[in-house]
Amino acid sequence: MSSTPLSPRLEVQNLRRVFDGQAVVEDVSFSIPAGQVTCLLGPSGCGKSTTLRLIAGVDRPDAGRICVDGMPICDETSYVPPERRAIGLMFQDFALFPHLSVAENVAFGLKGGGANTRARVGELLEKVHLSRHAQSYPHALSGGEQQRVALARALAPRPRILLMDEPFSGLDERLRDGIRDETLGLLKDEGTAVLLVTHEPHEAMRMADEILLMRAGRIVQRGAPYNLYNAPVDRAAAAFFSDINVLKGRVRGALTPTPFGDFLTPGHPDGTEIDIVIRPQHLKIDFDRAGRGPNPTAQDGTPARGIVERARFLGRESLVEFRMEVDGSVLRASVPNVFLPKPGTPMWLMIRRDRCFVFPATGRA
Repeated sequence: MSSTPLSPRLEVQNLRRVFDGQAVVEDVSFSIPAGQVTCLLGPSGCGKSTTLRLIAGVDRPDAGRICVDGMPICDETSYVPPERRAIGLMFQDFALFPHLSVAENVAFGLKGGGANTRARVGELLEKVHLSRHAQSYPHALSGGEQQRVALARALAPRPRILLMDEPFSGLDERLRDGIRDETLGLLKDEGTAVLLVTHEPHEAMRMADEILLMRAGRIVQRGAPYNLYNAPVDRAAAAFFSDINVLKGRVRGALTPTPFGDFLTPGHPDGTEIDIVIRPQHLKIDFDRAGRGPNPTAQDGTPARGIVERARFLGRESLVEFRMEVDGSVLRASVPNVFLPKPGTPMWLMIRRDRCFVFPATGRA
């Protein structure tokens, strides 16, 4: 395969890795153009870090092909060692050299030295706002500052691809968003193709141009953050990005009866057990009026009465938990700002039909 301007910076084809007879990476394929941040998102143990190690060259796949700018670096007949792949690595522990200054850490991966090296180090330290710490040592820096030194060091040789494995997990939660935004800005300036591994949906949503949702060694869904959030492929994908409520029902003539009225569920045969999934922020709440609730509407369906079990203020929103009278199930609704009804208060809930997801039942409670 010859390199062309249209070749993706990184291309992974049908990657497979087996340990002790168990496939931990199975048929993984994706590509990343220059300047794009792609996030490999999934729970611990799903194969994310193994995929990263295969691309970096510190582990070898059992099958598949990896190309950089259209040229194979790993396939059935060729294998380029890690140091010749022009791929940068950044891990959660930063791995800074304690006996080297900040400037020396950033310069470590650069060849030669002299004016060009000093200029590149100075340029990157200015971009990460650490110029005044050039002669400091890592132990004198905060965790966020150490993270920025590690980023500058990884970018110093101008790698074509940067692999980042949970790089922000060691930071104080209060610092993470700011550090993520600074990192994203620098990566975009450098035009590097980035593969970021994380188990945090918030991090993926904040940083990625494209998310690859991984489960049990396979990519189960890919797309822009908006699309994965608003069009999940299954119940587990919806639950990975936020809390969910689940109504269970059984299809009867393309309809599924629930306490909130009938839901249209075409395409599912009669008798199919269905999970109707809705996020807490899409439940509507109304007050009880002497045992009566609001009238049914086409958009919100039939209201159902629930009793407040508890309410908590979370800062930007309030989370209210209801025990439904009709079947004893528990539903959670989130409300902007402060809304803290007392336990035992009867209220009516309605469900936005256009914000529900319908999936075949998984058998989970």
